[in-house]
Amino acid sequence: MRTSTLTMLPALLLVLGVTAMLPAQAQTNAAANYPNKPIRMIVPFTPGGSTDILARSIGQELSKAWGQSVVIENVPGAGGSIGADKVAKAAGDGYTLLMGHIGTLAVNPSLYPKLPYNPVTDFAPVAWVARVPNVLVVNPSVPAKSVQELVALSKSRPGQLNYGSGGNGSAANLATEYFNLQTGSSFQHIPYRGTGPAVTDLLGGQIQLVFTGAPAVLAQIKNGQLRALAVSSPKRVDALPDVPTVAESGYKGFEADQWYGVVAPAATPPDIVRKLNAQINLALNSAELKNRLNNEGAVATPSAPEVFGQLIASEIARWKPVISSGRVKVD
Repeated sequence: MRTSTLTMLPALLLVLGVTAMLPAQAQTNAAANYPNKPIRMIVPFTPGGSTDILARSIGQELSKAWGQSVVIENVPGAGGSIGADKVAKAAGDGYTLLMGHIGTLAVNPSLYPKLPYNPVTDFAPVAWVARVPNVLVVNPSVPAKSVQELVALSKSRPGQLNYGSGGNGSAANLATEYFNLQTGSSFQHIPYRGTGPAVTDLLGGQIQLVFTGAPAVLAQIKNGQLRALAVSSPKRVDALPDVPTVAESGYKGFEADQWYGVVAPAATPPDIVRKLNAQINLALNSAELKNRLNNEGAVATPSAPEVFGQLIASEIARWKPVISSGRVKVD
């Protein structure tokens, strides 16, 4: 009996070795054949916004490269939570993706006590797509010509200067409250149903300032209807080269950009994640897409999936105290 067992041992080890290799081989085969059917990319907001525009741009590039359609599905609601949760619970096969952004992936965990998904554990980071700096703009009637003058004006008129945003819990709401905390200002929040109406009232003088994504105010800055005081990014924006950063204006380390990126369900095979990442980065490094984003006030951010994962975790930590201060609430 013992001799028979010893004789069979090499064959048994061979079988075990082949069996152990099967998952890795399956993953490799999955990546080799991926994609072989249409990909669905969920946008957790209504059509026409920055998230939707970026999703369609990336989807178009993936379709051109792989010959498979990328279907954009808009699933709005609850600050992007409904669409994000749909992706978190989808099959991890690379055919359902989310174009997430700062709200769905970093802000919502602190804003919604019963969030149905965990941005860190329920998703596999795929690609950091773009950063969109916020621009601090004021109505020309406001006498401040710099960030420091605006802060001094706020302190001399506590509670008398109003800012607008696209709603409670919006990126503009968060950026301005973060600015309040970092500078000791006391701008009062006037929430609107979207960024457009807030900018309209800023132009009309009903509110004094807005701190929102560059694309929403670039045209008004360039034609002199609004005065730009600073951008929220670590360095100046190509579309506004003469506008300093908040950090340059005396508040070192200040950074409050909006950002966007692609994530997949957590169970998505790593080799499919890497294949998606490589193709998206190739598109982001192209002169055509870079220029398109620059013209909109956005900055392409090609990087590894791990870098995007680190960004998500660090941004959750950054925005938690801003929200817990009690000045940011959902509608």
